[in-house]
Amino acid sequence: MSEILSENEKKELIDLVSQYIDLSVTPFKKAERTVVRIDKRNPMYGGKGIVYLLQMFNEGELTNNRIGAYMVFKNKGDEAGFHTHGTRHEEELYIVMHGEGEYSEMTKKDGIIRKKTLKKGSITAMNGEGFHSLINTTDEVLIVFVITTNNPQ
Repeated sequence: MSEILSENEKKELIDLVSQYIDLSVTPFKKAERTVVRIDKRNPMYGGKGIVYLLQMFNEGELTNNRIGAYMVFKNKGDEAGFHTHGTRHEEELYIVMHGEGEYSEMTKKDGIIRKKTLKKGSITAMNGEGFHSLINTTDEVLIVFVITTNNPQ
């Protein structure tokens, strides 16, 4: 469920994330800019805590891409619960920009099949077939850049 943030909450979140990464975007033939929208998910896919999505591109701005966003977990235990993108024919790429978390994969048939600690620089790639989750495992903010692409069938 997405919640609306106050202007003060948006500013605090952008100030926090800006301590660790540059939030500027330079789109081709357009003026440099920053975050275009912030979504607050409480919970995200049935996980615990709050996950923020800092959207860096407007809808339809990237060809064949649905999301180019920073996923931000402010607190230890904040989690994007298990979910899949298979019904939307999407694939997803996570690039950890700051912090540390635990990534898990599962199938409906086999349950959890893999867990992996992710830290700054880690990259994961998910296809639409399985389920995945991510949780912040430290007291540091976890910032992950997410690219979700459409894979037409």
